[in-house]
Amino acid sequence: MEHKPTFTDYLSIVFKWKKFLLVNLMIITIIATTISYLIPETFKSTSKIILAPQNSMSGLGNLLGNNSALSFGAELFGVGSSTNEDLILGLLNSRSIVEKVVNKFNLYEYYKVKDRNFDKLMKIMGGDLVFQPNEFGMIEISVINKDPKLCADVANYFVDLADSMNIELGIRSAKNNRVFVERRFNKNVQDLKNAEDSLYQFQKTYGIFAVPEQLEISVKAAAEIEAQLSQREIMLQMLKETTGEDSPKYINLFSEVKILRKKVKELKYSDKLSSISNVLFPFKKMPDIIIEYYRLFREVEIQGKIMEFTLPMFEQAKFDEQKSTPTILTIDKAVPAQLKYAPKKAFIILAFFFITLFVLLILVFRGDKILNMPSSSNQIEEKEIKFYTFLEKLYSFKIKSTI
Repeated sequence: MEHKPTFTDYLSIVFKWKKFLLVNLMIITIIATTISYLIPETFKSTSKIILAPQNSMSGLGNLLGNNSALSFGAELFGVGSSTNEDLILGLLNSRSIVEKVVNKFNLYEYYKVKDRNFDKLMKIMGGDLVFQPNEFGMIEISVINKDPKLCADVANYFVDLADSMNIELGIRSAKNNRVFVERRFNKNVQDLKNAEDSLYQFQKTYGIFAVPEQLEISVKAAAEIEAQLSQREIMLQMLKETTGEDSPKYINLFSEVKILRKKVKELKYSDKLSSISNVLFPFKKMPDIIIEYYRLFREVEIQGKIMEFTLPMFEQAKFDEQKSTPTILTIDKAVPAQLKYAPKKAFIILAFFFITLFVLLILVFRGDKILNMPSSSNQIEEKEIKFYTFLEKLYSFKIKSTI
């Protein structure tokens, strides 16, 4: 009947190989301990920052009030937009900022990059710089170095550089906005002036100042004249039948009728009035005059509305171009660390110990099986038998299978 190995059988094998296990574990533990003490100690300093809240009282929205169209314009040009977290992280990782830090603190010498190759330096020091947001909405800037004071100085310098560069980018963006808005504002000023001049010239030419009112007056005046003409024509017909055409009354009334007929004809069909009037204008040209007036008046109104839009934007763009308020607030400034960050000696020693124990146990169980085999079936097993026989002699124990 085949014997099934039990837990005690495995313990028995381990016990037989105890000298082999203990000696090698002791050697590896000593080596790991030595290595852990030879690794230079490093320190870690961390600065915690948040993005500065935007002051709404200085934004364009305060100038524009609740006008949704104008507020949309402000958003379109990025006025009053806040700095985002990804931008700050991008700046911290940018080559321009890292190079300034490297040159200021001579990190080429610290990392022993003699040819001053930046890409090579970044591969070496990449793990010593950590920029990441935490669960509280802050950005942590951590630096690892052998010198605790240098760690703190580098971390704080990163904060200063990120803030100054973000301000610079904001000013540059504000300048571009200002140039664009100023160009559009100047065009609007000229367009408004041209529209006002055209309306002025039209009013001066036709004497048109208030179309609805003047039109109403013209229609009433024409109706009144036509009514008078009708009355005079009736009276003229009556005089003709009663006194004849040679009577003084008929002659006088006939002259009056002629004048009224001329005036009605002039109002209806003439291109211009024979007498200068600041109120009346001929009906024949009335549609053209009215449509041209409304077009000119509408253009002035449109340019005025555009002015209401561009003027506040132009003023705000000039203000933003001069603004240099901090965009980053430091919550915790980096200070020299009092406790080392690495190496973690206990972790290194225990890691070596358990990895070695795992490997040695595999060797032990394999050796026990090989040495108790009746015969080898291939060259590899023959070499294994020689190897484990050597270990048996070296550590002075006798293998007898319990499995």
